[in-house]
Amino acid sequence: MEDIKNTFSEYHTPVLYYETIENLVVNKDGVYLDCTLGGGGHSEGILKALSDKGILISIDQDQQAIDFASKRLEPYKNKWKVYKDNFQNLDTVLYMAGKYQVDGILMDIGVSSTQLDDETRGFSYRFDTKLDMRMDKSSSLSAYEVVNEYPEEKLSKIIYEYGEEKFARKIARFICETRNIKKIETTGELVEIIRRAYSGKSQKHPAKKTFQAIRIEVNKELEVLEIAIEKAVKSLKKGGRLAIITFHSLEDRIVKNKFKELEKGCTCPPELPVCICGKKPQVKILTKKPICAGVEELKYNNRSHSAKLRVIEKI
Repeated sequence: MEDIKNTFSEYHTPVLYYETIENLVVNKDGVYLDCTLGGGGHSEGILKALSDKGILISIDQDQQAIDFASKRLEPYKNKWKVYKDNFQNLDTVLYMAGKYQVDGILMDIGVSSTQLDDETRGFSYRFDTKLDMRMDKSSSLSAYEVVNEYPEEKLSKIIYEYGEEKFARKIARFICETRNIKKIETTGELVEIIRRAYSGKSQKHPAKKTFQAIRIEVNKELEVLEIAIEKAVKSLKKGGRLAIITFHSLEDRIVKNKFKELEKGCTCPPELPVCICGKKPQVKILTKKPICAGVEELKYNNRSHSAKLRVIEKI
């Protein structure tokens, strides 16, 4: 087996690399869709697993990622296409690519290592830079608007629900008090406000959960995920697979519950003697428990600690 360190790129370390390819590519001559291209690590893995007849279509809303991956995947240009779009529009992308149904779909959810490490993007609390956090730089909503324009109640709800932050109300109040005096311009300013809301020491960085929450809101990540799962299943051939990698409990909960719903089919109340909704099971869950990183990967990729891979097959 190829050394796991050799799969790592300067752009982004692909988590659960082997596990993903092994569970996703069941037809080497098939058509596959990578909904989250990123640095191209998983896309390259899929392309390597495909025969000359196979085709991979990749999507990303970040032009920086597309530019990097396009150079990396130049050797596969005869069987690879890439589109700049949000993966909630995967059905439109497939139509543009001249495909209706595919053999497998991959979604690697969340922000990439390079987006976090890029000081100019404003994703990380480690750098003092302009508030942004947009995966798609052409989007009109950035972290600046969320922090400076959202009502206190809405801000508190986002930080609590998307960040699972127990000090959400206090942080939202401090943000609003500060912006009434002066607009909050940078990540550094936001970090200092969050620190004031913490009464004691925190095992993790106090800004971690709030930054996560604001990023999810800016990019509508959870809303997009639900829409994308529905479209993905419709876009799979019978026997085709959908593999999703998540990095925090909110995403994983959505994936887990959606997969169960799609496997069950019927949504009628249990007290009804017969089904009246008419919904049939659409998929079979292949991972009753999520696949997590092994000991070897955990040594080299810190991001893999929270990664979970879930896979379903269309029936």
